[in-house]
Amino acid sequence: QVQLVESGGGLVQAGGSLRLSCAASGRTFSTYAMGWFRQAPGKEREFVAGISRSGGTSRVYGDSVKGRFTISRDNAKNTLYLEMNDLKPEDTAVYYCAARPSVLAAMMSSLYDYWGQGTQVTVAS
Repeated sequence: QVQLVESGGGLVQAGGSLRLSCAASGRTFSTYAMGWFRQAPGKEREFVAGISRSGGTSRVYGDSVKGRFTISRDNAKNTLYLEMNDLKPEDTAVYYCAARPSVLAAMMSSLYDYWGQGTQVTVAS
């Protein structure tokens, strides 16, 4: 089992940047593929980015964030990151990190077993 705690959200102007972090408990972080999802009010949860359990080059992104967001992880620090650049008002949402006991990340939220509580990101126009 792994517990996840997100941080780094906040209010930013359009065009700005934020870096989200997801701290994982336990010593098995490196056995989980990780993902970031987001959910805006009245909308379904949306896949943002995913990374394999080793990191490396196996990363996937949702179409709406490609070229602007970067997912990374530091297994030595049990931490997942999401670097968000060129933020837009439509990026406003609660952002969640999630873990699945697998080599590769997935785009479907139902394939993740563990979730953090979320961190709010608000982008002002």
